[in-house]
Amino acid sequence: MRLDPLVFLLDKNLKLNKKFYFISGNESTLIQKIKRRIVEGYKKKENLFVQNIDTIDEYRGGDGLFEDKKIYYVKNVNRFDEKFFKKTLGTADIFIFAQENSQKIKKIKNLFVKNQDSVLMDCYELDRSSKIKILNDFLKFTTKVVPKELYWLLVEKLDNRYAFFESALSNVLELNQKDINIINIKKLLTIDDSNKERIFFSLLKKNKEIIEIYREKVLTNSDVNELYYYFKFFSQLIIDCGNENEYDRKIPIYLFKEKSFLIDVYRKFNLRKKKLLIKLLSSTETALRSESNLSLAYGLRFVLNVKKITIS
Repeated sequence: MRLDPLVFLLDKNLKLNKKFYFISGNESTLIQKIKRRIVEGYKKKENLFVQNIDTIDEYRGGDGLFEDKKIYYVKNVNRFDEKFFKKTLGTADIFIFAQENSQKIKKIKNLFVKNQDSVLMDCYELDRSSKIKILNDFLKFTTKVVPKELYWLLVEKLDNRYAFFESALSNVLELNQKDINIINIKKLLTIDDSNKERIFFSLLKKNKEIIEIYREKVLTNSDVNELYYYFKFFSQLIIDCGNENEYDRKIPIYLFKEKSFLIDVYRKFNLRKKKLLIKLLSSTETALRSESNLSLAYGLRFVLNVKKITIS
């Protein structure tokens, strides 16, 4: 049978009742986590000895003198065939196979899917949905409260690899409640959200690149507000200047490295575009005043609308 590794991992009432476990995929830290969970699960309920073997050819069978059963960790599955299922019938031994994906093991994986006494778990990097499941599971077993804004920051910024995700999240939840704030979480996750003006300087790039930079630099609703005022500054400079020479003179000296980009952007504007930009800034400012904080989605939409006006 095939099983979602997260369903297996997050099941607190886990029943280990299979003889063969094949853990595959391409996310090595999740593969190792699943492997440890199986071993620890068996050790909790019975006397068990773990033995490492390279291939099934090294398996000799038979229970140990002092152990109820053995659990074999098989490092290489390439020599496995269907006959091994029959060979081990009647023994109490358990087998864990853990190997990253390759075309060579595709047929072997199918054998485990079809066998009723087997479990196949494919482990890949965590996606957004998986992160939410794990985060919610962690929060069920702690008294710590993570504010909504920080919750989504964790979903966005925690690592896609399970071991790193778990380690960083554990560090966050070890903080005292009063210390669970944006400043400390940024430090723990080593997030650099400075230089938000870089988003404006990326205005002429592809939307995909702009979105990536936005997600890197804009982490909270407060960040959206800060970003808006950067954009307002640069936009107002464009709106207020009647010609390129005037605009050139008013570009702050500290932006000398970005001067050619800013002039290029200015050249794309005419009176019609300036009026559209004024209208966008006005509606955004109205939303900001009424809601105090703009949402991350609203902020991204604002950025992309500025780009749309610029290149239209």
